[in-house]
Amino acid sequence: MTKAFLSDTSSGSIRFQSLAKDTGVAILIQALGLVLVYLSRVYLARWMGDTEYGIYEYVLSWTLLLATLAGLGLPRTVLRFVSQYRVKQAWGLLRGIIRGSWWTTVAAGMVVALLGTIAVLTLDHYYSFIYAKPLLVGIWLIPLQALMNLQLETARALDDVTLAYAPSQIIWPVLVLGAGFFLLQEQHEVASFPLVGAATVLLFTVIVWQLWLLGQKLDEEVLPDPPVYAHREWMKVALVLLLQNAFVIVLQQTDIVMVGSILGPEQAGIYGAAVKTAMWVAVVLQTINMVAAPAFTMLYTQDDFKGLQELVAAVTLWIFWPSLGMALILLTFAAPIMGWFGPSFVAGTWSLKILVLGQLVSALCGSVGYLMAMTGHQNKSVVVFGSAALTNLVLNAFAIPFIGAVGAAMTTAFTMIIWNVWLSVLVVRYVGVSPSVFYQLFKGNSEPVP
Repeated sequence: MTKAFLSDTSSGSIRFQSLAKDTGVAILIQALGLVLVYLSRVYLARWMGDTEYGIYEYVLSWTLLLATLAGLGLPRTVLRFVSQYRVKQAWGLLRGIIRGSWWTTVAAGMVVALLGTIAVLTLDHYYSFIYAKPLLVGIWLIPLQALMNLQLETARALDDVTLAYAPSQIIWPVLVLGAGFFLLQEQHEVASFPLVGAATVLLFTVIVWQLWLLGQKLDEEVLPDPPVYAHREWMKVALVLLLQNAFVIVLQQTDIVMVGSILGPEQAGIYGAAVKTAMWVAVVLQTINMVAAPAFTMLYTQDDFKGLQELVAAVTLWIFWPSLGMALILLTFAAPIMGWFGPSFVAGTWSLKILVLGQLVSALCGSVGYLMAMTGHQNKSVVVFGSAALTNLVLNAFAIPFIGAVGAAMTTAFTMIIWNVWLSVLVVRYVGVSPSVFYQLFKGNSEPVP
C-alpha cells in the first residue's frame, strides 16, 4: 500500500490533481501503444495483402472472443474487489483473489483451447476451410490472452498503469511487427500461419515477464498476510461480469467475424482496418476509464456521492473534447487514412465514417459501463449488453448479405448508441450521478470541478 493511496483514501476523496497526473501518464502510454498497434496493422496489411491479413484478423477476433469466455469474468472482478480491499485494508482477501483468479484462469483457458482444437479439427475433417491451419495454432492464444486480460486488470487495481498496459499495448505489438519484418526478409512474404505462431510464442514470453513484475510489486506494496479465499462471493460477481464482458466482446468482434464468414477474408481485412481506425475516437475514453475505474469503487464504497459526481463530471469533459477532435479528423480524412493500409482498403471509407459516429456517441455518454460494474450494479447492466449483443447478431445476419461491410458498420454503430444511452439512464437511476457530458456543460458550470 503506497503512502499516496493511504493519504487519498483516508481523507475520503480522490485528489483531482493526482488523478489528472495519472491520467496524463496513462494517455501517453495508451497513445504510444495505439500508435504502435496501428502502425503494426498498417505494415502487416501491406506486407501480407488483404487476404492473408484478413485471415490473421479473423483468427485474432476468434481468440479474443474465446479468451473472454476463458476469463470467467475474473479480470473485471479482480479490478473491483482489489480496489475495495485496498480501501478496507483486507490484505489476505486481496492476495487470495489475485492468486485464486490466476490459477482459475489458467485452468479455464487450457480447457477452452483444447475444446477449440477439437472443434476446428472436426470441422476441417468434414469441411475443409481456409482458416483451419492458422486457427489450430492461434487457438493457443486463448489462455494467454485470458491471462493478459487478468494481469492487466490486476496491475490497474494496484495503480500501476505502465505495468498494466505496456506489455500488451507496446511490447507485444512491437515484437509481432518485428516477427513480421523477419518473415518478410527471410521468406519474401508474410503468411498468416507463421505470423500467428510467432505471435503466440511472443505473447507467452511477455505474459511470463509481466507476471514476474506483478509478483515483485505485490510483495513490495501489500502486507504479507496469508491468502484468504472467498470463492463463492467472487464467482457470484464474476459470472455476471463474464456475461457482460462476453456481450461486450461480441459487440466488438462479431462484425469482423461475420464479415469474414459471409463475405470472405478480403472484406474482413478491409473492414477490420476500418474498425481499428475508428477505435482512435475511443482512445481517451479507454484511458480515462483505466485510471478512474478504481476511484469509482473507492468513492462509492465510502458513500462519497458528491465526490463521485465531481469525478464523473470532470472525467467526462476530459473524454469528450479530445474524442470530438479525433472524430472530426477521421471523418474529414477517412479515404486517405484508409489508403495507408493499401489501395484496396479505401473501399472501407464509409464503414469507417459510420463507426466513428458510433464511437463519438459512446464518448458523449462517458464511463457508463464502468460506473455500473464498479458500483455493484452489474446485474442490471448485463441485461443491456445482452440485448445489444443479440440485436447486433440478428441485424448483422440480415445487413451483411444485402449491404455488405457497410451494413456491419451501420449495425455496430446503431447497437453502440443503444447500449450507451440505455446505460446512461441506469447510471442516473441506480448510481445517483449524471454521467453525460451535458451535465457538466449545462448544469455543472455554477459549481466548477476542482
